[in-house]
Amino acid sequence: MRPATFDHNPCVLLVETDEALAERLSLDLREAGYTTVVAADARAGWHQASEIQPAMVVVDRALPGDSGLSFCSQLRRSGSRVPVLMLMAREAVDDRVACLEAGADDYFLKPYRAETFLQMVRLYLHPTASASEQLRFSELVLDLATRRAMRNGRVIDLTMKEFELLKYLMSHPREVLTREQILENVWGYDFMGESNVIEVYIRYLRLKIENEGEKRLIQTVRGVGYVLRES
Repeated sequence: MRPATFDHNPCVLLVETDEALAERLSLDLREAGYTTVVAADARAGWHQASEIQPAMVVVDRALPGDSGLSFCSQLRRSGSRVPVLMLMAREAVDDRVACLEAGADDYFLKPYRAETFLQMVRLYLHPTASASEQLRFSELVLDLATRRAMRNGRVIDLTMKEFELLKYLMSHPREVLTREQILENVWGYDFMGESNVIEVYIRYLRLKIENEGEKRLIQTVRGVGYVLRES
């Protein structure tokens, strides 16, 4: 099924128990041209996600009863590839890892800031890639329209941030990219503070593209950053 649009506007499903925050998110999204559907808990969110097939899901990690992580995991197990943005109260390493393991594409750190939030939503819902464009390196292929990678005939599903990271690396093959360059070009929206978020995403990206003993393509340049090369 295709993601839902209402009057040609992408639909964003908000799974948020805080009524005031849900109302503010919904209002800002509607003013930015999106349609919104609000669910007050994970169960209602799951029902709405199944019924309307939203273009994007925004879910609070701290949902009562059934956490946002569990909701996201259930969504991914169902086969849904819709972009998921998780609202979180803190961004410690274990929080980011848990977010990735649950299948979320990205996270937004509270307190809520409308401009930054809407910028992230636009990043996910309005891709600029040509429908037929592909990037290739060795036996690895990245399809910019479907946001999927392929290696040795194996199709690899990526989260949006994994896709953006791999796209940046494959756009600069054999070029050593510093952590600062990667943060600026992949996490370009007001990235705050020192963080090992790159290492976390590189680890998960390697797990996906180096299946069953395939040779490593994303090489670590100690003390500098990363480079895409065959050896």
